[in-house]
Amino acid sequence: MKVPNTVDRFRRKLMRYLTNKIGNDLHQQRLKGIENSKIKRILIVRPNHRLGNILLTTPLVNEITTTFPNATIDMITRGALSPIVFQNYHEVQNFILLPRKPFKSILKYVLVWIKMPFKKYDLIINTVKCSSSGKLLTKITPATYKIYEYEDMEKTKTETIHHGKEAIIALRSALYTEDSLQILKEIPLLDIKLSKKELHNGKEKLNSLKGRKEKTIALFTFATGDKCYSKLWWSQFYSNLLSEFHDYNILEILPAENVSQIDFKATSFYSKDIREIASVMACCDIFVGADSGIMHLASSSGVPTIGLFHGRIAQFRPYGNGSTALDISESIMEDWMAKIHEVLSLKVNPEATSNT
Repeated sequence: MKVPNTVDRFRRKLMRYLTNKIGNDLHQQRLKGIENSKIKRILIVRPNHRLGNILLTTPLVNEITTTFPNATIDMITRGALSPIVFQNYHEVQNFILLPRKPFKSILKYVLVWIKMPFKKYDLIINTVKCSSSGKLLTKITPATYKIYEYEDMEKTKTETIHHGKEAIIALRSALYTEDSLQILKEIPLLDIKLSKKELHNGKEKLNSLKGRKEKTIALFTFATGDKCYSKLWWSQFYSNLLSEFHDYNILEILPAENVSQIDFKATSFYSKDIREIASVMACCDIFVGADSGIMHLASSSGVPTIGLFHGRIAQFRPYGNGSTALDISESIMEDWMAKIHEVLSLKVNPEATSNT
């Protein structure tokens, strides 16, 4: 285990050194005044395999399809999740997939890098400015216009930009002048674009799981690393949830690891199909869970989502559809229960579900 980790750390340091100055030429400035109809082939660069990071790209795809209605989209990512997430996005026509573990599939990994200089696009967007491999892939792939990262406008220099919004603001900043209202207009939401059939199947599945109570709270108790709170913490949270919301079904969404921080005390749902999971959550009344890919999946399904965070709220909080986030290190149990009550009480209308 130690050797691969050491190699990976060295790779990251080397990539950061090699890409430190890439993008300083600000190709995006050349985009101002371009006719949108001339942009017909676009490449989105997001070389990451995590579910949450891929879902955070869906607002950008929706922005592109609105801004460039004649364009088709290619996407370069890692792993096999992107074609599943974007299967109902017909504008995304090609997926260039880097292996999830490059050192175990080194030939396939290298082959993708070799092929990129021979492709040609009208526009390339690197979605995350801290991604060294993203910046390098953007650099070596030919395109008329390239956007490497968001150059802060004066009024937002001190603000932390949400990861789902960063590339959109970068694109808008490249297209419009800084005082344009287009830059500050509403940002698209995360959206996995569930079909009517998927939503119907999700409702049928949920109906088979819940009892006599009509309303359901979806709960996700797992996460990775320090985002995974202890069983004691979740036990106390679950006890309060039962007490405060006795007229609701509690449905625990299980992770791929099939583990539960509340020891499977609630009715649970397990699936390895992320679209099936999303369709079930979409039919619930609310989702509550820690910062994770499943939290972003819930948000992309359209269900009001409450994220339980320990830092990083500004970058990764769920937004839109009445969703919100809580920093558990700066609040108490009563605050968390009150926030759930508040979100559940919101009447579905444009003001209650605004893009915030």
